[in-house]
Amino acid sequence: MIEIRTFTYIDILQPQLASFIATVCQGYLPLEKQASLFIEVAPGIAINRITDRAMKKAEVYPGMQIVERAYGLLELHAFDQGEIRAAGQAVLDYCQAEEKSRLKPKILSSEIITGLDGYQAMILNRMRHGQFILQGETLYILEVHPAGYAAIAANEAEKAAEINLLEMRAFGAFGRLYLGGKETEIAEAAKAINAVLSSIDGRENK
Repeated sequence: MIEIRTFTYIDILQPQLASFIATVCQGYLPLEKQASLFIEVAPGIAINRITDRAMKKAEVYPGMQIVERAYGLLELHAFDQGEIRAAGQAVLDYCQAEEKSRLKPKILSSEIITGLDGYQAMILNRMRHGQFILQGETLYILEVHPAGYAAIAANEAEKAAEINLLEMRAFGAFGRLYLGGKETEIAEAAKAINAVLSSIDGRENK
């Protein structure tokens, strides 16, 4: 029995998110404007069968395949949104599930820190894989469950506002997203994140 935890399409990968995934992934590098699909399942080892099914049914490219102790994550991308949809449907059929079989995303914490101190900015810059944050800028931190929804949160934030994507972790027990920029832009990004996560239906997340 395979549990669908995260299942989310991204229609158009934004430049920073596409570049960020390319920085950290070990598979085929995504490009901006491609469509993407994030799937998170339990048990983690089942992600190998999920990848096999998707690749045999559609012309898509795997960027990330991560097997955690409990969960597995797969990211697929292609310029043809139809191929991404076909891959997703193949996975759902294999799992005898529907898109709404996924868990609803739940925001565990959301913080905005204004006027960032220079020393804290240095700490953040040492751990990020994306852009820099500078002294005096505003920091946004999101923690979401399941982890895979951090990706669509990052993409929608980049669509809505001129922010810098510092770090995005879409696997593990919880997903985390770090953004930096002007206070007004961060506020707009936070609104977009709340809107997209609240719009995703699925099983009740307790």
